[in-house]
Order: sequence, then C-alpha cells, then structure tokens
Amino acid sequence: MEVINTIGRRKTSVARIYMKPGNGNITVNKRALEVYFPFDLHQIVVKQPLALVNQDGAYDIAINVDGGGIKGQAEAIRMAISRALCEINGENRPPLKKEGFLTRDSRMVERKKAGRRKARRRFQFSKR
Repeated sequence: MEVINTIGRRKTSVARIYMKPGNGNITVNKRALEVYFPFDLHQIVVKQPLALVNQDGAYDIAINVDGGGIKGQAEAIRMAISRALCEINGENRPPLKKEGFLTRDSRMVERKKAGRRKARRRFQFSKR
C-alpha cells in the first residue's frame, strides 16, 4: 500500500497529512504529537477518527499543519485523517460522516468594518 495524502481545513488552519501502514507514530511538523499538542484534549481530537474505526496504532502519520491556532489546527488534522481513512476503506465513511468528521466547518472570523471598533462593535457613543 502506498502513502495516502489528504488535506483538511478549519478556520485559517490547513493540515496536509501523509498516512502509511505502520505502528501508530504520529508526527506534527517533525515533532511528536505529545510535544506539539501538550494539552490532552487536542491529542484526543486528533486521534478521534482512528479510535472511531478501531484503527488506532495501525498507521504512521506525518502531518504538516499551518496557520490558525492550536484548536483549529487539531480539528483540521482530524478532518484530514478522516478523509484518508475513507480513501483507504469505503466502509469507514458512514460512521465518520455520522460524527461530522468529514464536514468542513465553514465558520470563519468576520472581518473588521470601517468606522467600527471590531466587526460589529461600534465606538462608544458620547452625547456631549
């Protein structure tokens, strides 16, 4: 089996993964998963699709992730891993789709408008 390459996005984060059969090594930007994501919740988010289809520890995954914050990056990686699992085996698709791992979360930060302090917040009104 060859290396499977997929992409996942969330907010402004973009994750490119390279998945191949192995013994469960996950590297993010050439660092171990536990080093890149020290908070346990983000590690769980990254491993969710693998645990859902009982493939935890079956693949070596090399991840390049860029942009956004830690949470957005973790969710972008989750989407990329889910897409790769669907590419490997079509039977993985229904449970992953049911959990929402294959759906792109399109929510983005609203841009700042001219004449406002933030996107919607106005400057403080002064009567005098």
